[in-house]
Amino acid sequence: MRTYASKEELITEIKQRYQKYITEFDDIPEELKNKRIEEVDKTPSENLSYQLGWVNLLLSWEEKESAGVEVHTPVEGYKWNDLGKLYQSFYETYGTGTLAEQTQQLNEKVIELCDWIETLSDKELFEPEQRKWATTKAKWPLYKWIHINSVAPFTNFRTKIRKWKKLVL
Repeated sequence: MRTYASKEELITEIKQRYQKYITEFDDIPEELKNKRIEEVDKTPSENLSYQLGWVNLLLSWEEKESAGVEVHTPVEGYKWNDLGKLYQSFYETYGTGTLAEQTQQLNEKVIELCDWIETLSDKELFEPEQRKWATTKAKWPLYKWIHINSVAPFTNFRTKIRKWKKLVL
C-alpha cells in the first residue's frame, strides 16, 4: 500500500485521484445510471453510491468517537466478512438521486474528508492506535484507512467506469 510523506501529500493525492474519477461521470446520460453490464460489477450509480458510503462511514467513525460514542466497524449490524449487504445498503441509501446529485454529494464529502485530514497531527495520521475505531490487529494508522477508502477506490473504480463507458456509450 502506498505511503505518504505528509498530510499535504495525502490530500493532494486524494484530490487528484478524485478529480480524474469524478469527471468520468460527466458524459453518462441519466437514463443509463442504473445500466448493468456483465463485464463490470457496478452500475454508474452503484459506483458513486459505494464511494459515498465509504467516505461517509469514515467520517462518521471519527465523528462518533470524538463525541464519545462507541464505534462499531464497519457499521452496526454489518460484519467485515459480509460486506455485500453493506454495499447493498449504500446503493439503497445513496442511489436514489440523479448522477448529478450523487456527484454533488460526493464532492461535498471529499471536501469534508480533506478538511478533516487537515486538522490531524502527523502523529494522529501516521502512527497506529490513534483512534479506537482504527485499532485492529493490523494496527493501521489513519492514513491507511483514509487511503483504502478514497485514493484506492477512486483509482480502481475509475478503470471500471471507463470500461463500462467503453462498452455502453
